[in-house]
Amino acid sequence: MPSDCIPFRETNYFSSFICDYLDEKPELREFYHRFPKLDNFKDQLLEKQRSFPLENRQVLKTVLSSQYENVNISEATQKNLDLLDTNTTFTITTGHQLNLFTGPLYFLYKIISTINLTSVLKEKHPEYDFVPIYWMATEDHDFDEINYFNFKGKKIQWNRKDGGAVGVFDTEGLDKVFEIFSSEIGSGRNAERLKNLFEEAYLKHNKLSDATRYLANELFAAYGLVIVDADDKELKRLFIPYVKKELEEQVSYNSVLPKAEKLDTKGYKVQVNPREINLFYLSEGLRERIIEKEGNYFVNDTEISWSKSELIKHVYDVPERFSPNVMMRPLYQEVILPNLCYIGGGGELAYWLELKDYFEAVEIPFPMLLLRNSVLIQTEKQAEKIKKLAITDTELFLKQHELINRKVRQISNIDINFDSQRIHLKEQFEGMYKLAEQTDVTFVNAVKAQEVKQLKGLDMLEKRLLKAQRLKLSDQVQRLTAIQNELFPNQSLQERNTNFSEMYLEYGENLIPELIKQLDPLCGEFIVLKQ
Repeated sequence: MPSDCIPFRETNYFSSFICDYLDEKPELREFYHRFPKLDNFKDQLLEKQRSFPLENRQVLKTVLSSQYENVNISEATQKNLDLLDTNTTFTITTGHQLNLFTGPLYFLYKIISTINLTSVLKEKHPEYDFVPIYWMATEDHDFDEINYFNFKGKKIQWNRKDGGAVGVFDTEGLDKVFEIFSSEIGSGRNAERLKNLFEEAYLKHNKLSDATRYLANELFAAYGLVIVDADDKELKRLFIPYVKKELEEQVSYNSVLPKAEKLDTKGYKVQVNPREINLFYLSEGLRERIIEKEGNYFVNDTEISWSKSELIKHVYDVPERFSPNVMMRPLYQEVILPNLCYIGGGGELAYWLELKDYFEAVEIPFPMLLLRNSVLIQTEKQAEKIKKLAITDTELFLKQHELINRKVRQISNIDINFDSQRIHLKEQFEGMYKLAEQTDVTFVNAVKAQEVKQLKGLDMLEKRLLKAQRLKLSDQVQRLTAIQNELFPNQSLQERNTNFSEMYLEYGENLIPELIKQLDPLCGEFIVLKQ
């Protein structure tokens, strides 16, 4: 697959916030620690090495060994698990929800960015080891965001009762989803492999977290990926001091709110606003906010309550029941992992950039933040169509009406640009303005009104001529529309809609190795891959 790159800003699909971050604009410098350049990783590594306790490494290794007990572990993953308790080993982490059958394509790009960065770092610093981590968002409770995937324009959805953390959901009902998927996907070697993946993951595992681990491991075990389920009592025991501090001092709220307000004053959208207490309480079928009122603590919309001393004791007794929300989850990650860099999408990095002062307040090194690879994949047939239509990669990212109007102007045998007429008209009115100023100043307004009217008339004529040419060139317009709709489903990025199964049908077992080969995690631009 040859590849081309487009600056993120030129795609018009990424916020000015993220584009300014990638450009290292000075106004954002106070919101991050070190920018993710290769030369900056050594200092990050040494800082993390000094601060990360050996005890945390040992607990992490023990917990992960237990989580992998019934998983078919590759030699590469086993090697990485064995390395985690040495102080010369560090992690690169990405996180993602437990989307059904991986959800949209960018699930793959997140993990591949992570795997590839560990390879780049190992080559740069051979005396250290680097482990790629996929952090499963098992404590998330937004089931509506993960209970479906798109396949060839159809939404394949899992319908079941919602409630509580999704990681412990049973997989009941996914047999019906499998039947629908099987009927849609057809036959053939690649289709059979996909059916087998779905069946082994979701019909032979009882929990969603176990099914997701199986699937991610099957796809990426050859590259040493380590999968973490942080919904674990022993891992959360390491986090107790920070949970206690949050309940007693509301440290995340007091640290993040001023940072969010600074972003707002600089004209950037604040991604997430902190709550006074950024913790949930977990129990069977329940994940609800903890709130404080007049010195007592409550679980929102329940009868559960504690005094302050009772709650702190409860934290020490059952730490697994306390779940960090989006503001505290990044800190939890950095407390239990010897991590150097977090790789995420634009929305994720936007809320991470609110957190630097919070990390400083609790004396945990703030990780480097890297935007994951973004990719547009063109099949051989699609690339050929694009070539025949003479569409550039950058033009593909235009809004559809802009793309069509631009191409119609280019291929039309008549000039549909009235700019020269506009210039000529304005020159004529210049003389009329001079005449009006010499006679009656009130006449100036009449001249101005006539100029505006005639310019609007030219605009209308140009639009009508363009519309007429679009009708005349309807075949080309239909082909332009069809190819862009294929590559940008629902006028959105392919990676945010399309499931990997569509690409696997096309490329089979070569899909992931080819992406591993082509994606440079530090390139800083949108990648277009062509067959």
